[in-house]
Amino acid sequence: MAVFISNLPEAIAGTTGMKASGWSRKKIIFLWLFIALVCAGSTVAGYSLFSNASEHWLAFIQAFAGGAILMMLANSMMPEAYEHGGKMAGVFTVLGFFVSVTVVILENS
Repeated sequence: MAVFISNLPEAIAGTTGMKASGWSRKKIIFLWLFIALVCAGSTVAGYSLFSNASEHWLAFIQAFAGGAILMMLANSMMPEAYEHGGKMAGVFTVLGFFVSVTVVILENS
């Protein structure tokens, strides 16, 4: 749930950029459907391949993925958000982390 919520602003920003660059609605929808299918397939493959992995390997994999996401946010999403949204981008970033942590806590309680 947290991943879905966190991907919405990125998808909206990406879609806005594609529309501004002249992409057709059909091409944008096809791209997002393709990405959704690849992600679904990757999820099934990851679960199948790593269902018996040790907790240490799973922790390493999750830490690596978390670092990759933070790097992407710091390099591309946050500067663009600040450019277009000003100082409120920081407030909404913190709010987004709060919502994500809340969802994870509720899932595990």
